[in-house]
Amino acid sequence: MIRYIGALDLGTTSTRFIIFDHSGQIRGSHQMEHRQIFPRPGWVEHDPTEIWENAQTVIRGALAGAGIKGSEIAAVGITNQRETVVMWDKNTGKPYFNAIVWQCTRTDEICRELAREYGQDRFREKTGLPIATYFSGPKIRWILENVPEAKTACDKGDARFGTIETWIIWWLTGGPNGGAHVTDVTNASRTMLMNIETLGWDDEIIEALAVPRQILPKIVPCIDRETWGLTAADGPMGAEVPVCGALGDQQAALVGQTCFSVGEAKNTYGTGCFLLLNTGTAPVLSRKGLITSVAYQISGQQPIYCLEGSIAVAGALVQWLRDNLGMISSAPEIEDLAKTVQDTGGIYIVPAFSGLFAPYWRSDARGIIVGLTRFTHKGHIARAVLEANAYQTRDIIEAMFLDTGVALSALKVDGGMVKNDLLMQFQSDILNVAVVRPRVTETTALGAAYAAGLAIGYWRSLDDLRQHWEVDKTWYPNKVSELREKGYGGWKKAVERTFDWVE
Repeated sequence: MIRYIGALDLGTTSTRFIIFDHSGQIRGSHQMEHRQIFPRPGWVEHDPTEIWENAQTVIRGALAGAGIKGSEIAAVGITNQRETVVMWDKNTGKPYFNAIVWQCTRTDEICRELAREYGQDRFREKTGLPIATYFSGPKIRWILENVPEAKTACDKGDARFGTIETWIIWWLTGGPNGGAHVTDVTNASRTMLMNIETLGWDDEIIEALAVPRQILPKIVPCIDRETWGLTAADGPMGAEVPVCGALGDQQAALVGQTCFSVGEAKNTYGTGCFLLLNTGTAPVLSRKGLITSVAYQISGQQPIYCLEGSIAVAGALVQWLRDNLGMISSAPEIEDLAKTVQDTGGIYIVPAFSGLFAPYWRSDARGIIVGLTRFTHKGHIARAVLEANAYQTRDIIEAMFLDTGVALSALKVDGGMVKNDLLMQFQSDILNVAVVRPRVTETTALGAAYAAGLAIGYWRSLDDLRQHWEVDKTWYPNKVSELREKGYGGWKKAVERTFDWVE
């Protein structure tokens, strides 16, 4: 009997397969990290073959650990790190180059060239995006200009491009033997190549970026009643299971948090930090440094759009404290270290390791620690690391209010860092709104499961999903206004100090 939905979560640092039941509860999971490759300062790569191998391992591991057969899975949904680019040979499945990760800044000169004549907002009206190293289009062009084998393969018609969900869906549904070459609208909306009104690849932008149309995947709805393909019976699922739901990770979290009404917002605290606001069936073009994206689309229906504030470094700053500085040996230890002090002692950390994303979009910025004195010790640094995430989030909230006039009454939160009570309380304090954590915090994977389940009728409607969402904990602000504004004012000064560092 079919009883479950599987979600493959292809994150920036790890790959997970999570099995959900009809009530949205987790029944099995398995996770593996993959290597972070840094060839030069500001450059970030992944091995796409390693990600595919890990995906197979975690699927098998989750099924075995839960004692569930692949034939008991009704459908598989995919969620993924967005913008990250893979180009591979359609005949062999061999990548021509490592995946270029969304954090990577190697396309800075390409972006400067694109913006030189018409400015950073050259394509914003069509794409909802500024020209930035963040997005996929310039990364494709970089590969074509720097990897001769890829360029030759494009000319011969042998190359395929995709973001990570495209790469894995292709493999899950057959790979070189007829695998589906598709991308869902949420991921396509982050390439800087898709027109967000028509939901199709834009000829003008494709020409400006010199990207061959034939390498691009077919754009499909996130929740697609036309199954893209079946997993192989001899593959990691051990059964033929429909693959029919896909969402970029942050849109997946929006769906997992059931933010289906206009004005509802969620913030995900992962490697980066991503705050999305549902704006309904009309795209809202930002004037304050935010991104307009497709939030989700059900096949046969109008797309739902969102405004997004994207922060490049959030949980990655905790990893930096652990791996580069050795101040902690595991990420959860940061809370106890930060609790050894009452405040940061006046220091701020701005983690502009690869420039600043929203609302600043400054590729010339670099990370700083300011306000250091002889009084400063590692407890203050740990606390400043946590507070940086909350301050960056307030930057986004302020920009969203200026764009929409919508003042949040509460913020739904998810991701690995929401287990940190100190951070969540400070987030509530600095925003002066309630911060709400759901009972199931793996909302990214849950959103992917919801997409696949809705596609096949496992869940009937969005209202059906709302009934499963439950509050786990709510934090309320307790910081007085004067201290709140003084702290945020210091943060703004610190951010300004990061500008113009890279010539």
